[in-house]
Amino acid sequence: MTRQFSPEPISFRRMLPGVRNLVIANCVVFLLSVIVGPAFYRHFGLVPQLVLGERWIWQPLTYMFVHGGFLHFFFNIFMLWMFGMAVEAQWGTKEFLKFYFICGLGVAAVTVLLGPASTTPLIGASGAIYGLLVAFAMLYPDAVIYLYFFIPLRAAHWAVLCGLIEFFAMATEGNSGVARFAHLAGMAIGYVYLRWWWEFRLRMKSLLRAAGPAQTAARAHRPAQGRGAPTSPKPASMEEVDRILDKILASGLDSLTEEEREVMKRYSDRMKH
Repeated sequence: MTRQFSPEPISFRRMLPGVRNLVIANCVVFLLSVIVGPAFYRHFGLVPQLVLGERWIWQPLTYMFVHGGFLHFFFNIFMLWMFGMAVEAQWGTKEFLKFYFICGLGVAAVTVLLGPASTTPLIGASGAIYGLLVAFAMLYPDAVIYLYFFIPLRAAHWAVLCGLIEFFAMATEGNSGVARFAHLAGMAIGYVYLRWWWEFRLRMKSLLRAAGPAQTAARAHRPAQGRGAPTSPKPASMEEVDRILDKILASGLDSLTEEEREVMKRYSDRMKH
């Protein structure tokens, strides 16, 4: 299923609520970090040793809003706008924010588990942003993104290229590759969530909601005794199932017609047997 979207100019008034609130929060925290100075990073960045040893449990959340300089802040906000607007427009504000924080908190959890004694602060929204990059590439694989504002690439290819760049950069930077690891972790968490967990959840919700109306319709159209045996419906094809799942991702479960719900019910019955 091919999806299309039209980019909007960078305008604060045109921003969707989720992206706008994240931009405001990042701007406020960035100004505070400039005023307070280096101590701000230790208190509100992610320091695994402090999270585990001192129980500074706010850090896995606050680190996503702390940035190390203007360029770090600017590019994260720019990417949040570029990818976040399209993703939020497809999913809605609630699902968009949930995905954003799942990626960011997931990066924090992995960082703490793999380096519990580390005293190096991890800062920035990059982990969550790279998760959004994966979501954008999965929603709009054929969208054109200009690498370095000049080289056109498909979004799917651009996401793979970014992952490769981050991987090789992390391998060559040694201990300084903490941020690179966060980028890769954000991409991996976003992909796993969308490719398996979210798709599984959507299938289950769709099947459960389709079961009720489908059974009611089947009883209403059941032929009377002696008027001939009912004909078996045509099995649902994987192409049709994939199209319906794409529709759910794009417009939600409420957008399905009764016929599409019946298709998902037949697919569920076939998989059970």
